[in-house]
Amino acid sequence: MTSLEKGGSTTPPPPAAPPELPIAPERPKHGVGDALRTWWNGLSRPMQWLVGVPVLAIIAIIPVFPPPLLDTPGTSFSGVMAQFAMYALIAIGLNVVVGQTGLLDLGYVGFYAVGAYTVGLLTSPSSPWNQSSENGFFSEDWAWLSCLPLAVAITALTGLILGTPTLRLRGDYLAIVTLGFGEIVRLLADNLKEVTNGGQGLPQTAYPHIGETAENPYGIFSAGNTGSGINAGVWWFWVGMVLVVIVLLLVGNLERSRVGRAWVAIREDEDVAEIMGVPTFKFKLWAFTIGAAIGGLSGALYAGQVQFINPTGFNIINSMLFLCMVVIGGQGNKIGVIVGAFIIVYLPNRAMSVEVGDQKLGDYKYLFFGLALVALMIFRPQGLFPARQKLLAYGRTIYGAVRKPADQIGGAK
Repeated sequence: MTSLEKGGSTTPPPPAAPPELPIAPERPKHGVGDALRTWWNGLSRPMQWLVGVPVLAIIAIIPVFPPPLLDTPGTSFSGVMAQFAMYALIAIGLNVVVGQTGLLDLGYVGFYAVGAYTVGLLTSPSSPWNQSSENGFFSEDWAWLSCLPLAVAITALTGLILGTPTLRLRGDYLAIVTLGFGEIVRLLADNLKEVTNGGQGLPQTAYPHIGETAENPYGIFSAGNTGSGINAGVWWFWVGMVLVVIVLLLVGNLERSRVGRAWVAIREDEDVAEIMGVPTFKFKLWAFTIGAAIGGLSGALYAGQVQFINPTGFNIINSMLFLCMVVIGGQGNKIGVIVGAFIIVYLPNRAMSVEVGDQKLGDYKYLFFGLALVALMIFRPQGLFPARQKLLAYGRTIYGAVRKPADQIGGAK
């Protein structure tokens, strides 16, 4: 007699649970960069701030008391550091476009020029659009600060207008279009003499008129404040550091959000991201616009530092140097591209004190950077500080649960 005839249940017994396999131990990471990254990621957010703030304070006082090993003989070290802060902003903005989203932009210098000329056209006495006055929104004391948000907004709008028709292109085609954009901006600045004053440039652009004394009649931010100690270069470096920290916080939050995950997906494989439902064009346009806005911010910082603008500062060579910062530092790594910016700015100025025959070693910087890029592509194509992809949402909680030691699993049985 079967179990059905006896009135018994026909439900089969539950299947046996599959044996839980022990999780393989994590492979050890080698190198100073990996050790620092592992240590930093293991800290809680309050501890990261507790460590980061003193480090920033130490970096802030370096231009005031330059170490002998870092000093640049023959060149103002504080001026070099001020230029580094400006280039660090450029590297972060270009990293959003190239490193995070994988868009090859060879004309990023165009956004840099738009931001600088926004300040110059609105504040230089040689500009027909000069808006500076003794009082009001563009008062002479605060005209540069008033132009800062305008420069960001105008360059963001420029990126939006340029990206809308061109971001449907990919690879080499996009690179050619962006390269053409950078050259168009430079040629317009050189040929629209009635507006931009052509090759003669726009002198006396605005800067913050603060701390005007008998020793510094034009203020602490004036290019004429070149004395020892806390000079104009130090003050501009501090302003640049504040802007870099603000931009890093904003970009970091974006990278940890849905937007950042979409950027990474587009960079890895745009077609697969599109199939999986990511609106790739929209997120590429976001990256292009955000990168343009950061480039415009750096251009405005340049206009305030130099207090003179002409088209020769926005040539294709500078655009290639900007891309070198991202490639050398490590695409997708914010701290890495900042280190790349420091290398691009510091090494030529340091080498200017070394003479080879009748030439200074710093004059061969393009040759050295070219050789360095070739060596980097052969031995370390991911850059000096490659990006490490981590879980972007609830990362540490999930990581801790998944990487539970094997002995804990055995004890749970």
